[in-house]
Amino acid sequence: MNIRKRLRNHPEVHTGALNDILFILLLFFLIVSTLANPNVIKVSNPKAKSDTKSKQTVVITVDKDQQIYLGSKKVSLAELEPELKLFLAKETDKPSVVINGDSTSHLGTSIKLMQIIKKLGATPVMAVDNNGLK
Repeated sequence: MNIRKRLRNHPEVHTGALNDILFILLLFFLIVSTLANPNVIKVSNPKAKSDTKSKQTVVITVDKDQQIYLGSKKVSLAELEPELKLFLAKETDKPSVVINGDSTSHLGTSIKLMQIIKKLGATPVMAVDNNGLK
């Protein structure tokens, strides 16, 4: 008679190393996603009740000194149209251009930018910040 208990092997997959790798990948993507911000030039956006959600083809930034940036490249108002035409030529869908203006920038500059964007056949979108308004 066999009185001893039968020892059964329980097949287990050791996931300790896999957990470590997944944690490192998660940290990597979190850090990279915070560093990859298209709004490189720091501006104080005007406040609004709704936030801007739009597919960004290109971002135009107007800072407090009325300097215009196409992406992160500083351009004048005269050379903006040909530079913007190069960006928009690559798009197949109807492109949208986000205007990221400082709250102290002149409204006339933003209106001129919108006219240029409309002339090129794109949709102008103003970036606003809804934080702070109740």
